[in-house]
This record gives sequence, structure tokens and C-alpha cells, in this order.
Amino acid sequence: MVEDEGVEMEAEGGSQGGVPFQLQFDKPIPSQVKIAEWNPEKDLLAMVTEDNKIILHRFNWQRLWALFPGKGITSLCWRPDGKAIALGLDDGTISLHDVENGKLLRAVKTHSVAVICLNWEEVAQTKEENNLYSYEDRTMRIPRMRGLGSGDSGLTDDSEDSFQELSNCSYQRFNVLCSGDKDGCICFSAFGIFQMGKINIRNLSISTPALDDMTDKLRNASIQKVALSKTLCQLIVLCSGEVVGDIIRTHDEYVFKDDGFVEVGGSGPYFGSSTGLHCMLLNTSIFLSRKNELHQVAQQASNIDHLIEVIRESLSLMSKQWFSAMTSFNEKFSLLSSLIISHGGLDWNPQDEFLSLLFGARTSPPLHQFLVNSLGEAGLKRVSKAVCGAGKELHVIIHEHLQPAVETMGFRVGELRGLSRWHSRFQNIGLDERLIENATEKTGMFLVQVERFARVLTVVIQLFQNFFNWVSKCIKILMPEPTDQIQQPNSELVVLFLKYIFDQDPVGQFLENSDGNHSIVANPDTTKQIEELVAFGGFSDTGFLERTLSMEFDQLEQCFKEAFLMPFATVSKKIYCEDFLSLFPSPASTISTLNVPTSISYYKDDFDDVSNCETSLPCLLDYICFRIPDESLHMANCIGILKGLTCNSSSTNKGSTSLAALVLRIPEGYRCVDLSLYKENQLILLLSESISFENLGQSWMMMLQMNSLPFVSISRAFLGNLWNLHELKGSAVELNLSRGKVRCIPHMPPEVWLLFSLHGNMHWFISWTRMKMKFLIWNEISTFPTDRNSKQKGLRLNEWLNV
Repeated sequence: MVEDEGVEMEAEGGSQGGVPFQLQFDKPIPSQVKIAEWNPEKDLLAMVTEDNKIILHRFNWQRLWALFPGKGITSLCWRPDGKAIALGLDDGTISLHDVENGKLLRAVKTHSVAVICLNWEEVAQTKEENNLYSYEDRTMRIPRMRGLGSGDSGLTDDSEDSFQELSNCSYQRFNVLCSGDKDGCICFSAFGIFQMGKINIRNLSISTPALDDMTDKLRNASIQKVALSKTLCQLIVLCSGEVVGDIIRTHDEYVFKDDGFVEVGGSGPYFGSSTGLHCMLLNTSIFLSRKNELHQVAQQASNIDHLIEVIRESLSLMSKQWFSAMTSFNEKFSLLSSLIISHGGLDWNPQDEFLSLLFGARTSPPLHQFLVNSLGEAGLKRVSKAVCGAGKELHVIIHEHLQPAVETMGFRVGELRGLSRWHSRFQNIGLDERLIENATEKTGMFLVQVERFARVLTVVIQLFQNFFNWVSKCIKILMPEPTDQIQQPNSELVVLFLKYIFDQDPVGQFLENSDGNHSIVANPDTTKQIEELVAFGGFSDTGFLERTLSMEFDQLEQCFKEAFLMPFATVSKKIYCEDFLSLFPSPASTISTLNVPTSISYYKDDFDDVSNCETSLPCLLDYICFRIPDESLHMANCIGILKGLTCNSSSTNKGSTSLAALVLRIPEGYRCVDLSLYKENQLILLLSESISFENLGQSWMMMLQMNSLPFVSISRAFLGNLWNLHELKGSAVELNLSRGKVRCIPHMPPEVWLLFSLHGNMHWFISWTRMKMKFLIWNEISTFPTDRNSKQKGLRLNEWLNV
């Protein structure tokens, strides 16, 4: 291919004068849009504005909802079925929202820095695939607690329906959410909610099919884009960073050292650098080979994570309500201690005053003043309502939320226990039987503690009610007022209350936070009986009598973390670098801010050597497209396109390669502003025209058919030149704007355009500096000049385009 040969797109037959792109409408927007994605199943467009709001619109511009997550939004993507949307935030959190109303389904902090990119893919269904390992999930769902606002938890806005839709994986094909951050970390989550792997590309050894002993690494790597294959077997990662290592190799004109390639006699300012944009191919075949096992573990583990959040919310709300009630009680009854001291009773306490009154002694002046003036009937009613009301609320939380959650957790961990004993299948993903056994025991122990706490709460509330009745009767006698309507109090219960409850609060001991060294004083006889029961089997832990609910919950949560960490670590270790290709160099000073238009997609291809031997899934060929900076590789105004990276790495013959590439040179006077790969093997380019005194500038939208481009095979037999695309400089293809599917847009674009597509005909969304949004639809019935060999029929663009 000679340098001056141009690419002229084959046009469809028909008459001239067709308009390939038609303007549907343009709409004003309140703020500049920085990210946008079409729903994969519906005509819904999710947009993120510069003020970090996400807005969902239909194509007819009907707004469905808008929300502000309170943090900066740095990325977004749709779930494959289009029913949920994932947002990457600047603090490393990934939040999942319901497409119907924007409700928060789950927020998980999987990264420590901003999430740069997201990609959500599900495995393609095969005809041979059966449902042997899938079953219907019929376990109960825990309703949301009253009194807990949506801001009190990172779980959901309305968890009952939303989380059921998110976590019920029985009816979903296995899917994986990939997320990458600027520190080089990539996280993998099954169904977007169960984190099953995490790697940092800075720690991976770079590998290529030609060099199996490569020991290089990528320093200061930052993720630009990730794209998981439809089979979930491979992940393409576009990343910036510096290639470093201890290998020194020579090849003709280039020498590679730790500080990069040095071109002998070269004059390029950055060509001798090993810093730039790179393409890394990761092997993620474990997602496909163990998808049934990962599906089941993710289903049970994600529901256990949800139940842990329900338990956490329950304990938090119970603690908040009970300590609020105890604060009201102590504020009122502590006045009696002050009155006793003021009357000179230094050796006397409130319990002694109440016991003296209970056993028939005359009312002392401080007690009389307290009951009649300080407390009174109204004050007693308020305190009684606060304490007894809190007791009722705690009973509701226990019986409707806490206890069902723990019982359901017992069922879930029982399922995991059975799976962990299937060693031949589940040991390969790290499901450890011993750790699951520990989690099972802790779940049972926590259920015992909940039932124990419920009994203690019942007794304490009964003692409080009896004490309040007795105090009310005493106040009426002192007023004096009739006491016929007051329930006769039990004197023995009043004594028990004054001795064990008045200043000890056993309920509060159970609800104490685990931050301090709080513990429950256990009865020695009860402890001895529990130790004797261990000999008959059952739980071996006898120290639970001294632990609070929070301490027990912390141990339960830690057991599950350890149990789920094993699959996480096992899966992470099985993800490795399968291939590596450097795209173009960039100065180290600008690598942290490197931002060029890129696009990755997978298309069907007819090559004989492109086959998927591992699965019966249809084979797709990967395409990677990017704009090459003007100062890189001695190439100005060029676009690079790669195809077949995934197929090249899976080739059994290391000497052969299916990797091909192409360099497109944009005509002088134009600049590529944005690009996007479309589903029908098409590449869309947005070009801006240079501004001159006579020409104020305009833009062009052009469609290229990928399978008609003259790709050139790239040799990968040895490392040689780090920047392989430099080999294609001499065969760069000139882009010919006088042919093809082109549309002129009589406006200059801003620095950032947004180019997206929708199912069916092609819809394009462009963001303008003047806050206008233009929607253009590709007119498939439009026609263009057909005889590209005749200069007479090679009409000028403005003769057959409606500008």
C-alpha cells in the first residue's frame, strides 16, 4: 500500500443528492454534558453533566428522572439488560441505580481513587448450555425498617423491591462488572454486587505470545478504558504508563533499556521514551470456565452481604432508640440524687429512698419534692411513653428484621456449606470448607444471642412498666388523688427493678458499641452449665455470654469476610497478562493527563484462523481504535486501528499472527475530534475543519466500513520496536473525504464531543459549548455516487450533501 493511496468508501446504489445524516432536533441543556450512554435495550439516554448530575431522557426528550449523588461522577455504564445503571464516583465508590426511578440499589467502595471507566458484560447463551446449576430463589426478603432514612445507610433507598431485582440472579445470565481507576486497579464484580476479583496492572508481569519469559512491568499505570469480551475470557485494557524492566534487546535501529527505546539517529522528541499509551490483554477465562460455580457463590454471598447490612441497620437503629429513651429516663430521675444531696443525705441514694417508701416509711422531703414537683404525673407519662415505646419498637425490629435476617443468613450459609463440600468444583474458586464452617457456627451463635437479647428486653420492659405504675400510684397518693384506675403494682418486681435495672441498664449493655471494652457480666453458674454442655456437642464457644450484640456481630462479619476473601484471592491470582502492545509514546510530564479519543468493540469476522476452540460461543473479533497524538511516532493527524489482539494471543502457533493494524491519515486542514466504533463493523469519525479568515470552520461526520479497510499484519516474532505502529508509517492510508457516507455540520465543535449510538438506525448525540444538543439519525435509504472510478461522476461534496 503506497502512502498516497486513499480510502474511498463503497457507496450504495441509487440517485445522487441523498442526505446520510438527518437532523432530528436539537435541545437546550442547563449544563455541559461530559458523559453519556445509550441504554442497550431501550431508547433511553443517561447523561452526566459538569455539575455532576445524572439525567435520564427518552429519545423524544422526555425526562424520566435526575439525581445528584453528592460526589463527582467520573464514569457510567448500563447493565446488559438495561434495567440498572452503574456510576463510578471520584472517591472510588460504584453506585447502582434502578432505571425506573433512579433509586439507589447498592453503593460499594471498591476503589480508593476515582473510577475512570466501567464495562458490564454478560456471557452469551449457548444452545448446549443447560440450567443444571440454576434454581429459583424463594427465600424471604427483609422489608425496610421504619425510622431509618435513606441517608443512614449505604445500602438502598427502598431495599425490599430494589434489592430483590438487583440480587435475584436466578433469572439472569452470568454477568461481570469491570471497573478501572487511575492507580491501575481493576475490580471484577459478579452481577455488579459481589466483588470476586481485583488486580493492579502495575504488579503484573508483561507478557507477549512471542516472549514468554518477559519480566517487564508497567510503572505508574493508569487505566483509560476496559472492554470485556462477550465470552468473558479476555479483557482488553487501554492504559497509560511507563514500561520498565531488566531486559536489554537490540533490533536494527532500536535499543531498549530501562529508560526506554532509543532510536539510533532518530530526531523525534518522544520516540525514545517507553512512556505512552499501551494495550494490555488480560486472561479472564476463569469467569467462563467457572461461571456456574461463581454464579451460585455470588448469589448466596451477595444476599449474605445484604443481610449483614440489614443486621447492621437493625443494631444501629435499636441502639439509637434505646439510648434516646434511657437519656430521657436518666435526665428526670437524676434530679432525685441532686435533691437528696441538697438536703444533706450524703449516704443515701435514690434506690434507698424508693425502697423506704415501698416498705411503708414516711416520704422524705427530697423524695416528696421530686415526685410532686420535679417529676409529676405529666413527666412520668412522658418518660413511661419514651421507655415503653422504645421497648415496643425494639421488639418490632427484632421480630420483623433482625431475627428473620439472621435466620435467612443461616439458610444462605447452609447452601454455601453444601457447596464447599463439593471439592472437585468449588475448591477451584477458593470456597474453603473450614472457613464456611466457622461462619456457620458464628451465624448460629448470633441467632442465640438475638433470642437471648429478646428475652432480656421483655423482662426489662415488664419491670419498667411495673415500676412506673407504682410511682404513678405514689404520686396520686401524695397529690392526693384517687388511685382506683391504676393497676396494682407488684412489690417484688419493684425491688428487682431497683436492684438490677435502675442504674445498670442490661439492655444498653447488649447494645453497646464494640469500640470500647464493654462486656456483659455473666452469672458464674450459667457459665459453668454452658461449659458442661460443650461435652455433649454443639457450639464450642463458651464466651458468648460476656459479648454484646455488636461484638458478636463484628465476629460474624469478620468470619464472612475471611470466607469470601478466599474466592476473591483465588480468582484474582488466576487473572494474568496474556499479551501486551504499546500503541504510541507520550512525554512523561503529560502522561497523567493523557486523554485521547479511544473506542473498543467486538465484531463478527469470517477469518478461518479466528475460532473459539474453548467454547461453542460465536467468535467475535476485537477492534481497537484511537487517535495518535501529533507528536508521537513522527505521525501527524493520524488514527490507529488494531484488530485481532485477542485472537492473536490465543493462537497455538506463536510464529503466526492474526494481529493486523491500520494507520489512517486525516487530510490536511482537518482534525479528528472524536471517534466511535458502531455495531455493524463501522467506524464513525468526527472531524473539525481548520479555521481561516475566509472559513470560520465547520465539522464533518463520516462513516467507514471496517471490513473494507486495507489492514496490514503486524509481526510479533520478537520485541524489536516497542512502538509497533511505527512500522506502518510508510503504509499509512489517506482518508478521502470526497467519497463515503459523510455529513457536513456547519459549526465548529468544542474540544470535547460526545458521540454515541442507539439500536436500529444510528442516533448521534453532540454536546455544544452553547449548551445545545443535536440528535442526528443515519438515513439507511440515502444514496451516494456509485462510480468512484469516473472523475466526471466524482461530484464535489457540496453538490450531493445537504449542508
